[in-house]
Amino acid sequence: MNMHTPGGLTAAHVAYGREYGRKDTGGGQGGCEPSGFREIMSALETRDREIQAFATKADSEIKSHGKILDDTKAALDKVLSESGGLAQRLLELEQKSARRPGDGASRKSVGEQFSESDDFKALAQKGRGTARMEVKAVTTINSGTTGTDAAGAVIRPDRLPGIITPAERPFTIRDLLAPGRTVSNAIEYVKETGFQNMAAPVAEMALKPQSDLALTTATANVRTLAHWFKASRQVLDDIPALQSYIDARATYGLLFVEEQQLLAGDGTGQNLLGLLPQATPFSAGLRKTGDTKIDTIRRAILQVRIAEFRASGIVMSPGDWADIELMKDTTGGYIWSNPAINNGQNLWGLPVVDTNSMADNHFMVGAFNIAAQVFDRQQAVVEVSTENDKDFISNLVTIRAEERLGLAVFRPESFVHGTFAA
Repeated sequence: MNMHTPGGLTAAHVAYGREYGRKDTGGGQGGCEPSGFREIMSALETRDREIQAFATKADSEIKSHGKILDDTKAALDKVLSESGGLAQRLLELEQKSARRPGDGASRKSVGEQFSESDDFKALAQKGRGTARMEVKAVTTINSGTTGTDAAGAVIRPDRLPGIITPAERPFTIRDLLAPGRTVSNAIEYVKETGFQNMAAPVAEMALKPQSDLALTTATANVRTLAHWFKASRQVLDDIPALQSYIDARATYGLLFVEEQQLLAGDGTGQNLLGLLPQATPFSAGLRKTGDTKIDTIRRAILQVRIAEFRASGIVMSPGDWADIELMKDTTGGYIWSNPAINNGQNLWGLPVVDTNSMADNHFMVGAFNIAAQVFDRQQAVVEVSTENDKDFISNLVTIRAEERLGLAVFRPESFVHGTFAA
């Protein structure tokens, strides 16, 4: 619409444009505040629609009356007056943007850019028409945690209940042994160390032969396994499940060491004397050329039997047990196992315990049920105290876990320990 109207109608046709932000020309930093420009943009769009309505009404009044009616002119003046406030806000935002550090070379304000635009120059020359300028924003709201366009700080992750524990080793060695209890710090027992059996057929009234028997006492000392944790009273109060989790992990830690001690403790210092150090070495004379791991286990069972015992279990590493399960004949068929059937863990009629406490290429066969016994002096217990060291004044809690036990190996010759490789 091109026309001359009194009361500043030409200025009313000038739209300052939609202002979404400032395009960065100074090295990639910043831009004006997006929310402020969006508010001005919305207000300017509303103002444009009002001015367009007044322009249409003014055209009609000029045609009908030869001038703009006073009511229309007053309403238009009010819109133009309010537009001045929007222009001032726009200028303030532009000035704030121009003052941003790191912008590089100074930039022209929105007003300066608008006054130098071709649309505005044509408007100024003709005295009528419409001038518009759009300034594009470069800021995009993202999930980052820094910068004016970052919204990541308000995103809250979902917290799953409980605490995810690492893998836990199943404990099996104790289950092979006979259980017992003691109220002392040591278990003492009498064992036979020698027997010269001279029994023989004897004629009537003849001198009978004499046999010899040697006995000795043996002692299995009770040892203590223990460890402790520190925690603040506040964190235990604020996280109810934490203490029970610590208790469970503390008990697990004891059982982990207990299994290693029962199997391989060397008896020095405060260590238990375990099964492997007391077991009889596997006899090299029993090996045969071409023996497989299955054959070696059978010959170890034979050695136990020759010692007048009957084996009750087999211990090996998970890797060696897998090798046995995967053994095949010359046609490719599995020798021991069937992948489609769960045969359980047994070999030669005896249960197989596979544990990471046993080193690869090692095995043990023994009469676990009669040849050794675990004696508990104090089963695993977890205790909490606030009176250790400076716990009371520091609001700390000490959590201690401990157990006391002894291992008696009555018949070491009933255990056979060796390696699969010769």
